[in-house]
Parts: sequence; structure tokens; C-alpha cells
Amino acid sequence: MSSGSVPARIGRLMRWQRPVGEARFVDRSRAEALERVGVHTIGDLARHFPFRYLDLSDVRPLVKALPGTEITVTGRVHKVTVKRPRPRLTIVEVAITDSTGILLGVWFNQPYMAERFQEGEHVAFAGRVEQDFGFLQMKNPFVERLGSAEAPSHLGRVLPIHRATEGLTTNWLRRLIAAAVDDVADVPDFLPVRLRIRHGLLSERLAVRAMHFPRDVAEAAAARQRLAYDELLCLQLGLAARRHTITVERSGIAHITDGPSLQRLRAAIPFALTSDQSTAVAEILDDMGSSRPANRMLLGDVGTGKTVVAAHALAAVADTGTQAAMMAPTEVLAVQYAERVGPLLDEAGVSWALLTGSAGAKTRAEVLGGLESGEISVLFGTHALIEKSVRFQRLSLAIVDEQHRFGVVQRLALRQKGSAADMLVMTATPIPRSLALTRFGDLETSYLRQRPHGDGEPRVTTRLVTKAHRDQAYEEVRSAVRQGRQAYIVCALVDESDALQARSANAEAKRLAQEVFRDLRVGVLTGKMTSAERLATMQRFRAAELDVLVATTVIEVGVDVPNATVMLIEDAERFGLAQLHQLRGRVGRGRYPGSVLLFADPKTAESRSRMKAVVSTTDGFVLAEEDLRLRGAGQLMGEAQHGLPELSVASLVDDVDLLDIAREDAREIIAADPHLGAPEHVALGIEAKRRFAEGWTWVSSG
Repeated sequence: MSSGSVPARIGRLMRWQRPVGEARFVDRSRAEALERVGVHTIGDLARHFPFRYLDLSDVRPLVKALPGTEITVTGRVHKVTVKRPRPRLTIVEVAITDSTGILLGVWFNQPYMAERFQEGEHVAFAGRVEQDFGFLQMKNPFVERLGSAEAPSHLGRVLPIHRATEGLTTNWLRRLIAAAVDDVADVPDFLPVRLRIRHGLLSERLAVRAMHFPRDVAEAAAARQRLAYDELLCLQLGLAARRHTITVERSGIAHITDGPSLQRLRAAIPFALTSDQSTAVAEILDDMGSSRPANRMLLGDVGTGKTVVAAHALAAVADTGTQAAMMAPTEVLAVQYAERVGPLLDEAGVSWALLTGSAGAKTRAEVLGGLESGEISVLFGTHALIEKSVRFQRLSLAIVDEQHRFGVVQRLALRQKGSAADMLVMTATPIPRSLALTRFGDLETSYLRQRPHGDGEPRVTTRLVTKAHRDQAYEEVRSAVRQGRQAYIVCALVDESDALQARSANAEAKRLAQEVFRDLRVGVLTGKMTSAERLATMQRFRAAELDVLVATTVIEVGVDVPNATVMLIEDAERFGLAQLHQLRGRVGRGRYPGSVLLFADPKTAESRSRMKAVVSTTDGFVLAEEDLRLRGAGQLMGEAQHGLPELSVASLVDDVDLLDIAREDAREIIAADPHLGAPEHVALGIEAKRRFAEGWTWVSSG
């Protein structure tokens, strides 16, 4: 079937967007139950897909129930036992047997489960097998009563497991979904036929039905492939359209990329660039040399030297006679860039200034005047750069560092201070490739993985330390200070909390200064301090006026004190992998290698996996992929700020190859039909904008 006419597509949308209370078999109480799980429309109901399947077509004898396997077994209920090992804990154990063995189904704090089984009845259990106290167990297994009069047997088929809710049984939920799927089955497919043929995809109608009620595991996988591709393609279309709007439909400034300022800068750099740095510089300058506005992201792992790469772009701006702005998320980082990049720009003959929120009135007036007159070529600063009073004579390059700490609106506000200015966003936080393509798919990417330390070997060792060895860890700090070095001690909290049992920076700094390091100079740095206090403290630490700095994650990004060689991280299990990696990047930045000691008491499998990962590798991109696998995109980027679209089927962990395919398809479509006005693309455009409306608002605002 073709993609269908526009009226047919609009009719489908209207039908899918009707309230779920109008769906067949849905009364008021069922509608309320559905809304509790996020189902508000008939379309939501049809797309309330299973979160897992049970393969009841492959039933095994109990002897085949091996620990660690997902399996379906059958047997007779031998015994039902209710245990209460301690107050407020009830354990129900249901033992089933066949001629080959015995297995326990176990439920915690669900005493009513004991009433649901009768000795001698024939049942099927499906789930993951574990071994505990010498017995094979399934915790909270799916249960099917074989031959029960109350429901037909599902044995012999693949059974979908939907997210249910109080007041709606799984059987009723399946019935409601089946009716909704039938009611929307006759709508035309929005995906162009050529794409379905190219990738061997099911039709949308078959995919939706098979996703809910597959005949076998292979059909469920094929359905998921089609529906995951739909999500990723619609998302990538919005990103490709935004990229086209910014880089093709607008005319920018073609920068001079071989001028005298750039040549002097290269001569002033006292070391050879790594091959990654050289490649990134070439890519950025190639972008800037075009009249199309550049739109690039530079991802640099800890210690890979993205700052010196950015300096080349700043010099090219000066050669062109235009201006550049480099915005950092904190005043500490903005000052650091001025201190590190400023001297290189001086050598290159490039004028520059620093503007932060704490700048005095006189300094601020001088900077603003220099910008408007064009006397200042490069401006470093914080959020202060996007204030209305900051006006450039001719801004042609906007650089945003640690871009994930700024919102889309803030990045856009800086860029719009120029006319079609080039944009370079940078981050020292490694981002998984799938996440980068999903969140920043409209940006070209350059990667820095090599460290400019000769052989490229990691210069920081990481160890897990138990509480019993705390004194030895403190002695390592003392040893470093005796050798003229400095140390960080990182805490998860600023102040003590009754709710969160973790060490706080303020209390720990006081304790260490009074009890542990009485002969050392101990300082404290937290996000609750004023900007001036933070800056003063960092200047004291950088000047070696402090031996030990107790801090929160305010030091996570960009802080560069080459003399710091030891870091102790308290309650390390409370931090994400990317955060731990960023923190340890603060040591070992100078002549001497660094050492990171993790005080941790991981109580969950996830936290144990994170501790194992951060100790075993120093590759930030490997850790980022592991963090994504363990915690998901929302936690990785921050629930409120990550800006990621809702993906109900596709997975950024499992569907990287499919994401690549969808991205290439989207770019091909937008290159040929930027506004999706061709007959074969109209329905696709409607669907993409319906699913990811925010992505399409970028097209008009980017």
C-alpha cells in the first residue's frame, strides 16, 4: 500500500488522537486505569507495546532449568509455603515438580499469591532461573494455569507482557489493545514504499499487530525492527531538516584559514599536536572556510587537548577581521581559558578580553566598548556573554564549551549575536555515539581520544578502597604533599543530610583540618559559595597555597591544576561513570602521574558494575557506553535537561546500526526534499512532526 493521501493521513491522526474512553470496551473505570499508565488516546492504546515477551512455545523440563537462563517450565504444585523471616517481610514459595526435578517460584511481600495455588494443579512458570540456598528459583515468575477454566492456555505461543495497572488485568488489557489495533488497521502506511523495500521492513499495520501478538519470536523481532526504525527516522528527519536550514539555506562568512595570525599561533604552541588534534583542526577550519555556516561538535576525552584545537579557530576569526565568543559554564573555567589560551593569542597578535558576571563596572564598560568597535577579536566569558548589553561588531564564530550544561535557548542566543555565525560546541564529557547522533544529530562531529603524552598511555591509576584502608589512603595524600604535590578530596554533598547518608564537603573539610591533616593547609570548594569565593579558593589552590582541596563536583569540568596528583572520592557509588571519569581527569595533568582512590560501598549490581568499569579502563568513550547501558539516556544526561525525545521502542544501546541507517536515510530525504512536500514524503512529514514536534521547532529557530 502506498503512503496514502494527505486527507487519509489526517483522518488517521484524528482517529488515533480521540480520547481512550471512546475506544471499544473502555468504560470510565478502565479509562482511568489506562491513564494511570500514560494511555490517554486510542493511538496510545494501540501503541502501548509489550515491554517483554515470554516464549511459551519452548517449554523445558525442570532438569533444563539452569541458573542464569530465561526459560519456561511446567510442573505440578507440590507445596505452598509462607515465611515471615522478619517484620514487614513476607515470602511466598511455591514448589513445582516434574519427573526430572523441583523449582521454587518466589514472591516477596505478596502474601495473596499463596491463595492462588492449589497443591496438585498443573502450572507453567516462565522467567529467569537463579540458585539460592541450594534451590533453583524464579523470582516473580509469570504464571500460566494449564487447562484452567478461567482463561485459555497460552502454552505453545509467544505471550506479550504489557505494563498493567490496578483495576485492569493483563487479559483485559490485551483485549482492549486488540480492539484498538483492529480499529486503526485500515490507515495508510506513512513510510515510503522504497524505504520499506530497501530495508525489508514490515508494513506498519502488520508491525503494530505483530508487536502485540506475534506468532513467534522472529515475527516479534521483525515488528520491533520496523517500529524502532520509524522512531529513529522521524527523529533524524527533524535533525536533518534543522541542519539543512542552518548550513544550506543561509549564507555565512567564509573565513581565512591560512592567515598570519593562525601561522603565528601554530609557531607559539610548544608541542606537536596529536593526530586526532590535527584532524579536528583540519575539519573545523574546512567548515569555517566555507560560506555555509559551520555546525560542529568537538568531543574530547579528558586530557586530550580540545582547548588548543579551539584556539586555531579563534586565530582564523582574527585573520578574517571578525569576532569570536567562547562561553564556559562557570567563571572558574572561563578564567582558566583566558589564562591558558590568552597567552597563545597574545603570541599570535590576536586581541582578546574576559567578561564574567563578577566583572566590575569599569572593566565591563571597556569590554563592551571594545566589542562594539571591533577592537576586541575574541571574548571569553560565562552566561554574561548572552546578555542584551553585549553587542559584537561582527560575530562570526560562537564556541560553547561543556555544551550539555547550557540549554538550546542559551546556545542559540549566543549564536544569534552574529549573522549566520559558525557554531562549535565542545565537551570534555565523552558521549556515547548513539546518544550524540540522537541528541546532536544535526552537528558534524570531531573526536579527540589520544592524550598528548608521548606514548599515549594513561597517566592516572584508579583503585577501589575499603573503609578498612582509609588510613592508608590518607597516608598517600600526605606522601604526595611531602613531595610538593597537592590533593583533592571529593564529596557528593555540600552539607550534611539526614536523608542521604554520605560525607559532605563542608563537614569533611572541617574534620580533616582538625583531626587528620592538622599540619596541612585544607580548603573547601562548593557550588554554594559565591562566584568570587570559588574563584579565590581555586586561585589559592592553583598557587599551591592549599595542600588539600575538599570539593563537590564543582571541580568536575575543566579545572586544571598540574601539581595535583592524588584524588580521594568519597561515596563513589553515588556518582555516574562519566562523572567519575571527569573527576579523575583533574589529576595527573602535569609532569607527574595521578592516583585516584574510590571509597565505595556498592550495594547493587549496577553500582558494583560501575565501580568495576571505572577501575578497569581509562577510555572515557568506553565508560560512556557502559554508563548508557547501565543507567539509560535520561539519567546519563540529566532527567530535566537532557532534551532527548521519548523513544518507546528504539534503544540507544541496542539499535546503533539502525540509527546509522535512519540518519543516512533522513539526510538523503532532506537533501532532495527539504520541506517534505513531495507526494511520497507528505505523510512521512506529518508523522515526523507529530512524534517529535520539538525537533521541528528547531528548524525555524535554529
